Amino acid sequence: MKKILQYLFEHKTLSRQQAREALVNISRGAYNDSEIAAFITVFLMRSITIDELQGFRDALLELCVRVDLNGHEVIDIVGTGGDGKNTFNISTLSCFIVAGTGQKVAKHGNYGASSISGASNVMEQLGYVFKNDAARLNREVEEANICFLHAPLFHPALKAVGPIRKNLGLRTFFNMLGPMVNPAFPKFQLVGVYNLEMARVYNYLLQQSEGVFTIIHSLDGYDEISLTGDARIISNEGEKIMTPEQLGKRMVNPADIYGGNTVEEAARLFEKILKVEGSWAQNAVVLANAAMALHCTGAYKDYDGAYEAAVESLESGKAYRALQKLIALQKN
Repeated sequence: MKKILQYLFEHKTLSRQQAREALVNISRGAYNDSEIAAFITVFLMRSITIDELQGFRDALLELCVRVDLNGHEVIDIVGTGGDGKNTFNISTLSCFIVAGTGQKVAKHGNYGASSISGASNVMEQLGYVFKNDAARLNREVEEANICFLHAPLFHPALKAVGPIRKNLGLRTFFNMLGPMVNPAFPKFQLVGVYNLEMARVYNYLLQQSEGVFTIIHSLDGYDEISLTGDARIISNEGEKIMTPEQLGKRMVNPADIYGGNTVEEAARLFEKILKVEGSWAQNAVVLANAAMALHCTGAYKDYDGAYEAAVESLESGKAYRALQKLIALQKN
């Protein structure tokens, strides 16, 4: 690692193969925590290159525990995190609204590194038991339309760096990797990114994949459709700017989508929104993200049709029943 660090400290960048080897060695425990922290810090001080990101992605996918979901065409809704906004768990909530429509979901997530409550924090608090057993995950998808994939159980490298990321408490290149390494290899992806540079990188990488994707970025810095301002929407078909009124029928204030101060608070808010007891603003933001995910699947005539399906899922109670069913399956 010392040779790699010296190389990087001279403002040089890694080739795709060098990046792959570095992350493979991290996952195998070849380096100590101080060396790994120094390695991560390099990429906090400069932009990561596409070659480096591809190499890190290659390593994670090479080593990952793959999940076969029996041919189900699943979707993942995931943000890179690290936007520093501490919103409630919008992507994860959107997954349950999507599941409530009948669309199968394989949600990939982790504990929050730079936020109070990541997807894994809130799912664990709600009673979900993390697993990488394919049979049980398939049962969840078939009966509840959704399963949750806790990233460290599928990616040895993420498990190795988890405590270091938490101690740093900063956005790192691992935030960028999360949405690109779902071990179920979903056909559809809605990916939220925190800046336009990252949107361009994702667009380049996802164009090379076989899946169908939509990338979202709220222009005021959120890695999801926040309805606090306009959002850039990038898909296989091109890109456009959409307003809060087009996406969620109204604009909201940043204070309306605050996520709380503890994991317990986040979990209570999560259930409250799924029970249709959330505020108008909270509902609007979740519905907009769910609608964009549904629109990504191509199963609806247009965005408005997908939005109507999201509203029906939430207001009919189907979204909440998907959560109840998923949690009930943990006991069987």
